[in-house]
Amino acid sequence: MASEEASLRALESLMTEFFHDCTTNERKREIEELLNNFAQQIGAWRFCLYFLSSTRNDYVMMYSLTVFENLINKMWLGVPSQDKMEIRSCLPKLLLAHHKTLPYFIRNKLCKVIVDIGRQDWPMFYHDFFTNILQLIQSPVTTPLGLIMLKTTSEELACPREDLSVARKEELRKLLLEQVQTVLGLLTGILETVWDKHSVTAATPPPSPTSGESGDLLSNLLQSPSSAKLLNQPIPILDVESEYICSLALECLAHLFSWIPLSASITPSLLTTIFHFARFGCDIRARKMASVNGSSQNCVLGQERGRLGVLAMSCINELMSKNCVPMEFEEYLLRMFQQTFYLLQKITKDNNAHTVKSRLEELDESYIEKFTDFLRLFVSVHLRRIESYSQFPVVEFLTLLFKYTFHQPTHEGYFSCLDIWTLFLDYLTSKIKSRLGDKEAVLNRYEDALVLLLTEVLNRIQFRYNQAQLEELDDETLDDDQQTEWQRYLRQSLEVVAKVMELLPTHAFSTLFPVLQDNLEVYLGLQQFIVTSASGHRLNITAENDCRRLHCSLRDLSSLLQAVGRLAEYFIGDVFAVRFSDALTVVERLVKVTLYGSQIKLYNIETAVPSVLKPDLIDVHAQSLAALQAYSHWLAQYCSEAHRQNTQQFVTLISTTMDAVTPLISTKVQDKLLLSACHLLVSLATTVRPVFLISIPAVQKVFNRITDASAQRLVDKAQVLVCRALSNILLLPWPNLPENEQQWPVRSINHASLISALSRDYHNLKPNAVAPQRKMPLDDTKVIIHQTLSVLEDIVENISGESTKSRQICYQSLQESVQVSLALFPAFIHQSDVTDEMLSFFLTLFRGLRVQMGVPFTEQIIQTFLNMFTREQLAESILHEGSTGCRVVEKFLKILQVVVQEPGQVFKPFLPSIISLCMEQVYPIIAEHPSPDVKAELFELLFRTLHHNWRYFFRSTVLASVQRGIAEEQMENEPQFSAIMQVMGQSW
Repeated sequence: MASEEASLRALESLMTEFFHDCTTNERKREIEELLNNFAQQIGAWRFCLYFLSSTRNDYVMMYSLTVFENLINKMWLGVPSQDKMEIRSCLPKLLLAHHKTLPYFIRNKLCKVIVDIGRQDWPMFYHDFFTNILQLIQSPVTTPLGLIMLKTTSEELACPREDLSVARKEELRKLLLEQVQTVLGLLTGILETVWDKHSVTAATPPPSPTSGESGDLLSNLLQSPSSAKLLNQPIPILDVESEYICSLALECLAHLFSWIPLSASITPSLLTTIFHFARFGCDIRARKMASVNGSSQNCVLGQERGRLGVLAMSCINELMSKNCVPMEFEEYLLRMFQQTFYLLQKITKDNNAHTVKSRLEELDESYIEKFTDFLRLFVSVHLRRIESYSQFPVVEFLTLLFKYTFHQPTHEGYFSCLDIWTLFLDYLTSKIKSRLGDKEAVLNRYEDALVLLLTEVLNRIQFRYNQAQLEELDDETLDDDQQTEWQRYLRQSLEVVAKVMELLPTHAFSTLFPVLQDNLEVYLGLQQFIVTSASGHRLNITAENDCRRLHCSLRDLSSLLQAVGRLAEYFIGDVFAVRFSDALTVVERLVKVTLYGSQIKLYNIETAVPSVLKPDLIDVHAQSLAALQAYSHWLAQYCSEAHRQNTQQFVTLISTTMDAVTPLISTKVQDKLLLSACHLLVSLATTVRPVFLISIPAVQKVFNRITDASAQRLVDKAQVLVCRALSNILLLPWPNLPENEQQWPVRSINHASLISALSRDYHNLKPNAVAPQRKMPLDDTKVIIHQTLSVLEDIVENISGESTKSRQICYQSLQESVQVSLALFPAFIHQSDVTDEMLSFFLTLFRGLRVQMGVPFTEQIIQTFLNMFTREQLAESILHEGSTGCRVVEKFLKILQVVVQEPGQVFKPFLPSIISLCMEQVYPIIAEHPSPDVKAELFELLFRTLHHNWRYFFRSTVLASVQRGIAEEQMENEPQFSAIMQVMGQSW
C-alpha cells in the first residue's frame, strides 16, 4: 500500500506541475512520456483503481480513467479474465459510492468507461450490465445516475464508432431494441410521476388510440376536448431536483428517438407527457415570475423550465424527422400534430395584454428555433401524408403559420419561416403538376392564404410598412454567399413572391403592379422639383421629413423593380400570348422609367442629403435597367412575333430603350449605373437580336464612341461588355431570317472595321523593320496589351458556341491581332503578367476558333510556344515567379491538352515534342516542389495524351491483335509510354 500511496503523491505532483503556467513545453513532453510509459505497464489499472478511490485531484482522476479507457478499447482482448471480472465489479461500485461527490465531468467519464466495458462484453461476460442500469433508474436515490448511464449507453452502443465489427454493431442494436419497451415505460413513469406530483389537479388519462374513429379525431384536430382539457391544465412548479431528473429523462428520449423505429412502444401516454413538458417552453407566466421575484435562483429556475420545453421539442422533432411511418403509428402522428398545433395556437393567440410578437420575444430563443424546426419537418416530411385526409384543417394550420411567421422577433427566425413557406409552395406546385385535373380545386382551397402571404411579404420588403425592421438590416458586410443581410432578406422574400406568381399569376400581378405604380408616380414626379443652380441641376426637396419619405419611397421602388424583374419568366413560353397585355404594360413602364432617368440625369443631380438620396436615385435607375434586362427573353419572343406582323410597337420599344441606354455609356456615369446599361445592351444584342438594331441612331452613337481613338476609355468591365455587344450585333445571325438575307458581306466589313479600331494601338506594338518605332515605356505597353486582349478574348469566348459563319467572320477580323500576339510573345516571355494574358487569349482561340485558324498557323503557334518554353524558362515561371508564373505554365499545358485531343493526324507530329516537354522539362521541376495546380494540369495533359493517342503506342486495334493470335503486340515508342506510366504511378 505504501508504494501505491507514494505513486499517488508522485502522480499528483506530476499532474500539478504539468498544468502549471510556468512549466516549459520541454518539461511537459517529459512528463507526458512518463505518464504514457506508466499507462503501458501490465497491471497499471490496479494503481489507477487505487488513485480513483483515494484522490480528490481532478487531473489524477481524469488520467486514471483515460488509462482504463485505453485498456478497454485497445487492449481488452489481452487482459486476463480474472482481471476483467475485477474491473467489471470495481468500477460500478466506485461509481455508486462516489457519484454524488465526484465533479460531473469525472462522473460522466466514469460512466463512459463502464459503458465501454458493456460495449465489449455485454451480454456474454457482463450479463447484468443493462439490468444494473434499469435498477439504478428505478431507485429514487440513483435515478439521475441511471439516466446518465442510459443516455451514454444509447450514444455508445446504438451508434458505435467504427472500431467495432458490423456483426457486433448489429448484435448491440438488436439487444438494445429488445430493451426499448421497458426503457420507454420507465421514462414515461418518471415524467408522469414528477408531473402528477407537482400538478394542482390530477390529469385525466388520455383516450386509447383505438377509441373513436380517426375521422372524429381529425374533425376536431385543433380542439379535441380531451386534449384541450389536458393541455389547459396549469403548468406545475417543479423543484430543482425534479427539473434535473426530467431534463435527463427528456435527453434520453431525444437520443433514443434518433435511432429507434416508430412503433407501438411509443405510446400515446408518452407522447402526451412529452407535450406537457413542451408547454414549459411557452410558459411566459413562469418566466415572468422568475424575473419579477428577482433572485438569481429564481432566474435559474426560469431558464431550467424553458430548457425543459426545448428538450421536449427536441424529442418531438426526432420523431417528426422520420419519413417511414408505419400504418399503426399514423394515428399517433395525428395526435402529435393536434397537440403541437395546440401549442402553436397558445403561442400565437392574441389578447389585450400581449401582442403575438411580444409573446414570442419573451420565449426562449432555442425554443422558438425548435418549434420552427417542427413546422419545417411537418411541411417537408408529413404534409403530403396528412393532407390526404379530407378533413385535415390545412387552411387553419396555414393561418397559424402565417401569424407565427410575421411576428417573429428576429430576422433569422423570419428567414427560417420563409423557408417553410417556400417548401409549402414547392409542394403545392408539384401537387398541381401531378394532378392537373384538380388544379382549380386545389388553388381555390389555398387562394386566400396565398394572396394574404404575397401581400404581407411585399409589405415586409417596403420601408413604407416596415421601416424600423428594415433599417436594422446590414447592407454593407458580405456573407459567405457574397450578399449582405439586406440582399439576403430581399432575395428570400422575392423567391416567395415568384413562387406565388407561378401558382396565381393574375392575382400576383394585380397585387404587385399597383404597389409599383404608386412608387413610380413619386419617382416620375421628381422632375417638377428640379431647379437649375449655378453648379448644375438641384433637387429642391430640403425638409428633413420630406427627404426621409423620399428615401423610403426610392428604396421601396428599387425593391419592387427587382420583384417585377424576378417575375419576368412567368410571361414567356406557352403563356406569352395569354399574359402579353400584362407584360407589355410592365415593359412599357420600365422603358419609360429608364428613359426618364437618363434624360433628366437624376444620377448627377444635387440633393439636400447627397450621401443618402444620390445613391438611392442611382440605385433606382440601375434597378430599372436590370428589370428591363430581365424581360429580354420576353422581348426576344415578341421580336419573333413582330417579325411576322412587322409591328411598329416593338421597334419603338427597342429604339426608346437604346435612347435610355446610350447616354449612360460614358465615363461621367457611376460604375453601378454604367454596368447596368452595358448588361442591358449585351442582352439586346445577344438575346433579342432585332434586325434593325444596328440602324438605330443611338446604337450608331455607341459604335462611334467606342471606335473613336480620342474618346476616353470606359472602365475595363464596361469596355469589355460594350465591345461584346457591338461585336454580337454584327456576328450573331438574325432570328427568323434565311441565310441569304443575313447581309454577311456588309456585316463582315463592319466587324473588321470594329476590331481594327479596337486593336489599333495594339497593332502598333508589332516590331517593324522598315520604320523602327518610338520606344514606349513598359508599363504603357502592358496597359495596351491588357486592354486589347481582355476585349478580344471576351469576343472570341462569346462567339465560340455560335454558327460556323459567325466564327469565320470573327477570325477574319482577328487575324492580324493574333499574328501580332504571336510576334510579341517572345519579347515578353520574361514578363509573366503579360505572358499570362497572351496565353489566356491563345487558349480561348484554340478552344473556340482552332478550325478557323487553319493547320499551318496553328502549327506555327504551337512550335513558337514549344521553342520559347525551355527548361530554364519553365523553372523561372514555376519556381521564381509565384502564382502568376504558375498560371502561365498551367495555361500553356491547357493549350497542349486541346492540341493532343484533336482528332485526325494534323497535330500528331507534335506528340513527341509535347511528351518530351512534359517528361524531361516540366515534371523534373514540379516533382520536387508543391505546385499542385501545375501538377494537376500536367497529369491531365498526360492522361489526354494516352486517352486520345493510344495508336501512337499501339499500332493495331485490339480486335486485330486477338484475331491474329498475337500473344503480345510490339509497342511503339515504349520508352515514352513507360516514362508516362511511371510518373502516373509515382503521383499516388
